[in-house]
Amino acid sequence: MTDSRIRILIADDQEFVRMGLRLVVEAEADMLVVAEADDGRGAVRMTGETLPDVVLMDLRMPGLDGIQATRRIVADHPESRVIALTTFDVDDYAFAALRAGASGFLLKDAGPEQLCAAIRAVHAGEAVISPRVTRRMLDRFASRIPLPGDVRGGAEGLTPREAEILGAIGEGLNNAELAERFTLSESTVKTHVGRILKKLHLRDRVQAVLFANRR
Repeated sequence: MTDSRIRILIADDQEFVRMGLRLVVEAEADMLVVAEADDGRGAVRMTGETLPDVVLMDLRMPGLDGIQATRRIVADHPESRVIALTTFDVDDYAFAALRAGASGFLLKDAGPEQLCAAIRAVHAGEAVISPRVTRRMLDRFASRIPLPGDVRGGAEGLTPREAEILGAIGEGLNNAELAERFTLSESTVKTHVGRILKKLHLRDRVQAVLFANRR
C-alpha cells in the first residue's frame, strides 16, 4: 500500500526547534517527517536521499545557510518545495529565500494550525507568505526579484480569463477564493493556474504573485 502522507524534511540548527516542529507535524495524520538536518549541507544531502515533498528550512544556520541550501535544493530537486522559516518579519535575509526559489516563508512564531496549513498549501502548489510581511515584501522586492526565462515582457499569451485570474492571484487569493470570485470549480481554477504558470514560465504561485504585482 502506497503511503500518501506528505513527506517532510526539517532543517534547523537548534535541536529543540526541530523537536517542536516534528511534534507539530507528526500530530497530523497526513504528514510524516522523513529526515532532519542541523545545517544547510545536511539539508541538501538529506533532500537528495529522502526526496521530501516539503522542506521546512531555517534560514540562519552555520556553514551553508538556508538561502544557499534552498537554491541548491530547488535546482537539483524541483519536486521538493521549500518553506523558509525566519524569526523576524523585517528580515531582508528571509525575503532573499524567495529569490532562491522558496515557495514561501513563515515566521517561526506561526501557530501549529498555520504551519500545517502552509505545508498542505505548498504541497498543493500554492504560495505561502506570512500575512504580516506580504505587502512589505511586494513593495520592497517585487521589482528586483529575477524570474526564470526573463518573463518581464508581459502576459500577452494569456487569455482574458487567465489574465483576470493572474490579477487576482496578485491580490493573494487562494484557489477557493478564486473559484468563488469567478464562479468556477476549484478544479477549473487549478487548470487555469497551471496554464498561467506554464505560459509565463513561472515556477510556482510565489513567482505568479510577484509577476502580477510587477505588472
